[in-house]
Amino acid sequence: MKHKISITLDEDTLVAVREAMRSKEFRNRSHFFEIAASKLIEGDAK
Repeated sequence: MKHKISITLDEDTLVAVREAMRSKEFRNRSHFFEIAASKLIEGDAK
């Protein structure tokens, strides 16, 4: 089950997310943050 949440980002972070999404690796912002959270939890975040 998925849950809708809301987050607040500073402008620089939002710009970086938009740039990362240009790679077409992520379907949408939700997918981006789901992958990012998983990596952080697993200890793979850089």
